[in-house]
Amino acid sequence: MMTFAAVLQLLVALAFVTIPFVRHRYGHEAAVAAERELERQGVPARVLKENNINFDAGGHETIVPATVALVMTVLAVLNLMGSHWGQVLSWVFQPLVLVGNVLILYSQLTAAKSVQKAFERKGDPMLQRVDVPALLKAAGSAFPSWVMPGLQNVRHAAVMGGSILVLVALISA
Repeated sequence: MMTFAAVLQLLVALAFVTIPFVRHRYGHEAAVAAERELERQGVPARVLKENNINFDAGGHETIVPATVALVMTVLAVLNLMGSHWGQVLSWVFQPLVLVGNVLILYSQLTAAKSVQKAFERKGDPMLQRVDVPALLKAAGSAFPSWVMPGLQNVRHAAVMGGSILVLVALISA
């Protein structure tokens, strides 16, 4: 059963590695599309940088998914080796990965609303003019259709489904 769990943990790791890879490959195009949309709205493109809105693989957009992938890989190796620590640590980290992915999904579903509220809190009339859904749609359109929503949905299914199945395997072990 732990071999099954380890294979699923490697699948979860792979799913997380796709995030920085895709952002590195298409993030610049997404930023350019977002800047064009802001210009179309009569808003200076600099507001993206000033408000830490980016579409590339920098900072936490690489560190967090890479760390999750590394942890899942280590857990998979421990579980393949039959180590007791693999099971113990899987009980700790697998639920965290599951909850973390649910939060990622929630943030993606509410992105327009949260960016709009963040712009409103700034009190800057320029930011309050931004049509946030149009801005995010423009940025999203720079990613190929196989990425959004294709890969994005497959990634969520692999992480959530895989994590749940790992927990079932742990119960059965």
